[in-house]
Amino acid sequence: MNAAVAAAAAIAGVLTGVIAMLAFRWSEREQKRPTRTSLHTDPVLPPGVDTVLSVLRSSAVVLDEADTVVKASSAAYALGLVRGGRLSVEPMLQMARDTRRDGEIRQVELDLPRRGTGRGEALAVSARVAPLGSRLVLLLVEDLTEARRIEAVRRDFVANVSHELKTPVGALSLLSEAVMDASDDPEAVERFAGRMQIEATRLTNLVQELIDLSRVQNDDPLEDAEPVRVDELVAEAIDRCRHQAGTKQITMAAGGTADLHVWGNRGQLAAALGNLVENAVNYSPARTRVGIAARRVSAPGGDHIEVAVTDQGIGISEKDKERVFERFYRVDPARSRATGGTGLGLAIVKHVAASHGGEVTVWSSEGQGSTFTLRLPEAGAARDRAHQHPDPDDLDDEAGRDTPQSSTYESFPAPEVLP
Repeated sequence: MNAAVAAAAAIAGVLTGVIAMLAFRWSEREQKRPTRTSLHTDPVLPPGVDTVLSVLRSSAVVLDEADTVVKASSAAYALGLVRGGRLSVEPMLQMARDTRRDGEIRQVELDLPRRGTGRGEALAVSARVAPLGSRLVLLLVEDLTEARRIEAVRRDFVANVSHELKTPVGALSLLSEAVMDASDDPEAVERFAGRMQIEATRLTNLVQELIDLSRVQNDDPLEDAEPVRVDELVAEAIDRCRHQAGTKQITMAAGGTADLHVWGNRGQLAAALGNLVENAVNYSPARTRVGIAARRVSAPGGDHIEVAVTDQGIGISEKDKERVFERFYRVDPARSRATGGTGLGLAIVKHVAASHGGEVTVWSSEGQGSTFTLRLPEAGAARDRAHQHPDPDDLDDEAGRDTPQSSTYESFPAPEVLP
């Protein structure tokens, strides 16, 4: 009996020793095997590579010989290049494998679907793959979407400018030939010369508005900023369009709160408001009214000044409202040709408003007219000076500012059929 127990104990001891030895061997083997955590630790990368990757603007991904992601920047995750520790873009993965095999640097441009959108939009990227040491591969991805968008805008702008310049230049060429052929007919020469003056004026206006648009896009209007009286801007805009309005028997009325100031470049602000008033006159029927009204509105970041220009014109459809501020876009191309419009006026207004920290909005109803509202920050320094040295007339204006007569825009009825 004692012998049997001793034998069983010996066998159990041997089995325990064998199991302990196997467990020890298995533990050593597991410690030597690379895990996902160890693949993401810095010692896997060559010295200094992690620091370089952290300062690159491009999205960076480092792959090992098993195509497992060793290192990936946050931008790579944001673009959706890495998912579940693997490179999710198959063309890039194939490039990495080819580079690992022959050591050649490869580059390709791809369109990737945007994450989280169901509209089929694509991200334009440039991917470059290069070997990193003996067993790692480095993938750098540059987002080209914004650069392509800017290039498309620039290309369309050049095409539109070429088309717009071609029309008056071609007309001048034809009219000059007509004048030469009709040299013995004074009436024809006078008629053709008048047409040439119209086309020359249109060409001059187009060139000037291109210069103005370039200036408001590139210059900082706040470098020469000053308090500007809104009353003076309104008076200048009305005076600019007085002849066109008189020709069409259009009444221009100014109202709203007096003695308001905005902060900015006087020349640019005058051009922006002048463009709004000029558009209102050009697109209004004869014997109607155009109103310009200014008021102060409260806002969390400080009071703003709103200048609204209301007409009784043809109105703007819903689909055109979103595009009226695009360069060279015209709601009614035929009317624009008749009035000499270039399609740049509202684009200039939009850029001036944005560069001054404001905005321009539009309300319109087809057949009823439109209201364009220019919203700009108030000149705080000018307002403080007005409070420190109040004038009796100003106090009266301030006291009546909350009344309908001073704080709301003048209402203009819909166009009537006049005899």
